[in-house]
Amino acid sequence: MEKFLWEPSGKRKKESLLEDFSKFINRKSNYNFKNLWKWSVDHPEEFWSKFWDYSKIIGDKGKEIIKYNKIFNKTKFFSDSKLNYTENILKKKSSDPAISFLSEKGFEEEISWEQLYNKVCKFSNYLKSIGLKKGDRVAAYVPNKIESIISFLACAKNGIIWSSCSPDFGTQGVVDRFKQIEPSILITSDHYFYNGKKINILEKIEDILKEISSIKKTLVFAYNKKEEMNIPNYINFDEVLDQTEVDESFERFEFNHPIYILFSSGTTGKPKCITHGAGNVLIEHNKEFMLHCDIRDNEKLFYYTTTGWMMWNWLVGGLATGSSIFLFDGAPVYPKIDILLEYCQKKKINLFGVSAKYIDHLKNEKYNSKSLDLNSIKIITSTGSPLAEESFKYVYENIKKDVHLASIAGGTDLVGCLVLGNLYSNVYMGEIQGQSLGIDVDVFTDEGKSVKDGEKGELVVKKPFPSMPVKFWGDEDGQKYHKAYFNRFENIWHHGDFIERTKNNGFVMRGRSDATLNPGGVRIGTSEIYQQVEDIDFITEGLVVGQDYNDDVRIVLFVTTRNNEDLDDEKIKLIKSRIKKNCSPKHVPSIIIKVPEIPRTKSGKIVELAVRKVINGEFINNKEAIANPKALKYFENLPQLKL
Repeated sequence: MEKFLWEPSGKRKKESLLEDFSKFINRKSNYNFKNLWKWSVDHPEEFWSKFWDYSKIIGDKGKEIIKYNKIFNKTKFFSDSKLNYTENILKKKSSDPAISFLSEKGFEEEISWEQLYNKVCKFSNYLKSIGLKKGDRVAAYVPNKIESIISFLACAKNGIIWSSCSPDFGTQGVVDRFKQIEPSILITSDHYFYNGKKINILEKIEDILKEISSIKKTLVFAYNKKEEMNIPNYINFDEVLDQTEVDESFERFEFNHPIYILFSSGTTGKPKCITHGAGNVLIEHNKEFMLHCDIRDNEKLFYYTTTGWMMWNWLVGGLATGSSIFLFDGAPVYPKIDILLEYCQKKKINLFGVSAKYIDHLKNEKYNSKSLDLNSIKIITSTGSPLAEESFKYVYENIKKDVHLASIAGGTDLVGCLVLGNLYSNVYMGEIQGQSLGIDVDVFTDEGKSVKDGEKGELVVKKPFPSMPVKFWGDEDGQKYHKAYFNRFENIWHHGDFIERTKNNGFVMRGRSDATLNPGGVRIGTSEIYQQVEDIDFITEGLVVGQDYNDDVRIVLFVTTRNNEDLDDEKIKLIKSRIKKNCSPKHVPSIIIKVPEIPRTKSGKIVELAVRKVINGEFINNKEAIANPKALKYFENLPQLKL
């Protein structure tokens, strides 16, 4: 039998919220997670209704827990319920800190529950005063600061739909996203810091406003309150808060009233606008924090994220448990490799969340945390890309011996997890512990049959679940939505991940099953890179893929050139700088290679997947679909891609 890396103690199991919930629903658990999960998916009405009660959601639950429809995503949860997301987040009235912030520059800020309530109620009143109403959109191009959360919660309080991008996105990336949703106002900051550099955000704003005519007002908050801002053309966010009265009314909206729009990576065109419902994300995040992460009132949550990653939305959801949350803005290893872990020590963090790439970096640098006191950390969550076996081992040997290491996976599509941790199961090397309660997760063969333990297949969900997107914005007939999740298997949610089921009821992620790039866990769409590359005069065409490399993925860009021009260092530098400026640093290819010809399908589409398979040494089944299959030969055994 395979040896586990960590086993929750009998005391932890007995005192866990998972065990408490089992008693609440009158079920004898025997600390068997698989049985509890099976009950939750076999009795979804009872599970979700009881969990609403258990997590003390404020609102009217209504009488109809699930309104079934033969079309998967038209099934509605809590269809006659009413709630206000922000009312549930701000239910705690206390002078204790609700949110704390640290910049890589070294300065800190914090806000109490009472102050947060006050500022959210002021800003929501301001939004009303300028005529914004339920269903309008607000765009935020913001660093990971307290003001960003105040703004989001004020929008949610009024039924206004929020959407945010992190400031490392270039102008084009921002416009491609926000222009589609026609926001009324833009919220931003004057600057931010990354890796020791001060980066001006305002110099990009004018270009963004030229492209998005729906934006009527732009509000700017100071990154550092001690510095004066010179913003004659924009509205000062802090002055607005000073001059506005508190509005304590909380209108309650339907369960799936849109709360925010997140964006897909944009693989096959402009990023899709994935629209989520307020009750949907509230109940799902409550469940993940309480039952899967064992988080309760007065605990401390810290996830390293930007405002453009769904983990930011997830972290904010943690406030509903009565926990305080901690924000860090900047590079994760600047000014020193253990800046985040030092923050955990100083603030006595209970849940520490990072990307798998961060753990890999510490491992590669042979970092050991023995000089730090990390006693307060009870759970480390890792996501973004699969956490390699060696990285699991590394955490237990070099970060903390007694910790619940939970590799978690899901995505932007559900602002949460399909597979994640729990306190009934042991942690095995390289494995995610189990499925998300109440979500009927399975692994299918290509023929749509469940795989056996030890087999790989497609990650699917067999029954509707609350945190499905409400819709894709602008997708009036629902065709984009259907194509995204239901094209592969009829009326079964196909998630697009290649995954292996293990004999421990666990899962091992084997990467994306489509062409989306995933370096360091950041989902990147190829079309965003193409848009920049093919605008360069000496390039005729590009093809970008991810190559499996060092337990992660590195971006490789292949190009054909005009008149077969050579690709010298100067040209490569220009390509990289264009992508970095207009997309983000994470979009920049590790390697750029000139090729004689780009392979394509008979209908003229370039075949990223086939090239990716060739460079990763995999077999290609469907060469007959390729119009110029001989072009693939060039990509075999390229010396530049040797590991």
